[in-house]
Amino acid sequence: MADSIYELFAIRYATRDAQRSDHFIGGDPHDGPMPMDYFMWLARGGGRTFVIDTGFNAEIAEQRRRTFLRCPVEALGAFDIEPTEIEDVILTHLHYDHAGNFDRFPNARFHLQERELAYATGRYMQYPRLSHSFEGEDVCGIVRLNYARRVLFYDGDAEIAPGLTVHAAGGHSDGLQFVRVNTRRGPVVLASDVSHFYENLTSERPFTTAFHVGDMLVGFDKLRAAAPDADHIVPGHDPLVMMHYPAPTPDLDGIAVRLDVAPSGPAHS
Repeated sequence: MADSIYELFAIRYATRDAQRSDHFIGGDPHDGPMPMDYFMWLARGGGRTFVIDTGFNAEIAEQRRRTFLRCPVEALGAFDIEPTEIEDVILTHLHYDHAGNFDRFPNARFHLQERELAYATGRYMQYPRLSHSFEGEDVCGIVRLNYARRVLFYDGDAEIAPGLTVHAAGGHSDGLQFVRVNTRRGPVVLASDVSHFYENLTSERPFTTAFHVGDMLVGFDKLRAAAPDADHIVPGHDPLVMMHYPAPTPDLDGIAVRLDVAPSGPAHS
């Protein structure tokens, strides 16, 4: 069966002020402001719609001192999509900013690496340095979904649908996966937290939240192997994404961008 061609979008729903030293293991010799954006992604094609990660809500934003711009689930309305219509949600991992709002998709199946749920419910969660990235209620909710037979587990790379695959990377979180989506400009790799910023990848300096640094470095190689070139890799939290890709419509300027078109200039620089 031929691969489907998907429309692909990033929806920006929150941001936070931060410094360069927050984003690189070992800090940065040229410290200065380096804000972080938070995204949910949407792939649509072949008669199917996939939500990739589900963000967090206003309550969690307040608790964690993030600037909440909009509800990412409600933002789907701008694409004429109702959450109840979504049948497939891909969770790249279970950190609070990627797996919140899962309960807003009552008819969806959730696609997840099996290692991620084992990690999020296992021995390492007794250590605040690792558990602080999770919300316990989100993790418990995914366990309940599993009991309800609504979680599809993967052990490594897998095809979710023609032209849409997941790829295990680990490192940042033990069961982290990234997503490769076939689009009209070729395959686009949604890195999620395999590379938070373009610069994590280009400088080969991993992000500060780390389970296994070696796996994070190998993850950079996996991203490159899955993409035709650097301009087909989209990092998980970089504000440059909003600068280098166009809004789908004028009324979505500053809210969403489409990733199935070429960036304006080398997005990775």
